[in-house]
Amino acid sequence: MKAEEIAEEFPVVDIDSPALEAVRMLAEHHLPGIVVLSTDGQLYAVLPASQVVRFIVPIYVQDDPSLAGVLAESMADRAAETLGGKTVRELLQQHQLTLPAANADDTIIEVAAIMGRLRSPLIAVMKEGKLHGVITASRLLAVALKCGLIDNWRFRAVGTRPPTAVSA
Repeated sequence: MKAEEIAEEFPVVDIDSPALEAVRMLAEHHLPGIVVLSTDGQLYAVLPASQVVRFIVPIYVQDDPSLAGVLAESMADRAAETLGGKTVRELLQQHQLTLPAANADDTIIEVAAIMGRLRSPLIAVMKEGKLHGVITASRLLAVALKCGLIDNWRFRAVGTRPPTAVSA
């Protein structure tokens, strides 16, 4: 099965979109991340939701998590204040040197390898230089289970064969 066959439509944001717009999209649609396009419509980055979560917590608490227990929950309410006026560009730590992208004709195993190596919750699928769709980790796992790939990978990893039916 090829990447283009399992890629799905997925929301995208422009790099100069308001950060709050991207956060609302992540939250309202329960997305693991969001695809970020450059101003000319090219793939720029993938912004994982986990990276956005760090804006809820002040830097000094990230540096010393034991302080989190003494902060009031109202601190989370201030997250909107810290994101107000910022763009998606400002949420990105730095431009990714290796984009989490696969070619439309890549296999599921190739997509899984890219996803695992880059630790990305989603992979952009590119076809003829344009975004064709996205494969999320959960979508990839569902397809792998349906195809029986996960059981085969597990048995290959331990050097045994999958169990077979025994005839009576």
